[in-house]
Amino acid sequence: MLSSTDLNKIPVKNLYYMLCYAWDHLQEKDFARVAREDEKDIKHLLARILLVKLRSLMRRGFYKDYIVLQEETPTIRGKILFQESLNTFSFHRARMHCRYEEMDYDILHNQIIKSTLHTLLQSSELDKSLKDEVLQVYKYFARIRLIELHHSHFEKIRLHRNNRYYQFVLDICRFLYESLLLHEVRSGEETFADFDRNPRAMARLFEEFVRKFYKYEAHLYRVYRENIYWDAEGDDLSYLPIMQTDISLENKERKIIIDTKYYRQTLREHRGAEKLASENLYQLFAYLNNVKKEHKPVLGILLYPTTGKELNLSYHLKEYPVHIYTVNLNRHWHYIHKRLLTIINQWDKGTG
Repeated sequence: MLSSTDLNKIPVKNLYYMLCYAWDHLQEKDFARVAREDEKDIKHLLARILLVKLRSLMRRGFYKDYIVLQEETPTIRGKILFQESLNTFSFHRARMHCRYEEMDYDILHNQIIKSTLHTLLQSSELDKSLKDEVLQVYKYFARIRLIELHHSHFEKIRLHRNNRYYQFVLDICRFLYESLLLHEVRSGEETFADFDRNPRAMARLFEEFVRKFYKYEAHLYRVYRENIYWDAEGDDLSYLPIMQTDISLENKERKIIIDTKYYRQTLREHRGAEKLASENLYQLFAYLNNVKKEHKPVLGILLYPTTGKELNLSYHLKEYPVHIYTVNLNRHWHYIHKRLLTIINQWDKGTG
């Protein structure tokens, strides 16, 4: 039977743990406890966690920042706008147009949160009981303006020491906006495209998760993405594409290049036999054959997620050891954690 990845079989909690690694929020992993046994999907779990975080934020107090205001006023404050005042004959009314700054809660950080809550309230797919909880929190944002969310809003956010506690909340909001793909439908409701049923989105998450997992858990290695240039001679080499690894792990003794792949079927069927995807092997071999040689062993790994049959395969392509592994995302999180560490530790023990 072909090794496969059935997206419907990946537990919601495992998706959340993967997101915590990918977002650099390991300290938030314990919030998975708010998940219910019958949790529908990742959007419901993230909505519950968002509410928990927002209640904590409200107890702490909304972050305020300076906003620029402009008005006609009898009291001089900030910068006087002489031209506007002359154009509107403000001085006849003993008033002047002024521009000034004032501390306020109605800033982009809070506007994004309110607009995310509003979107959740419009969704027909969100459980009524959860929607009622969202509404209770939404009422606390009465003084905050509602905006139509756009990618650029998240890019404009600036976080620093005084407002860093907003980071996780805003990451959830961004995920709900981008990865869950909220689309307005004709009825005026919002509908969710299932992120956890989207192979492309899951492929991006799986790659980012594995890289960050090793960054935090593989303490003996430097973990990074690496640009590899072709070991070539000839005409203008700038025309040759740069190869970039998904994950490179390196220490004084060795280098490991990991290429993550995410398919519904890990193996291909050819004339009744199971086969690895040839293009995956070609790509990994190109990395190994062109990486800068530093007089240390280099190992290549193809890593696939699965919810079925596990693979543990070892080969030598020329002088390069190549391993093909799977990690079962349908298993308990402790197994996934141990499996990923075992994959790189096997070589340290001399069994790879």
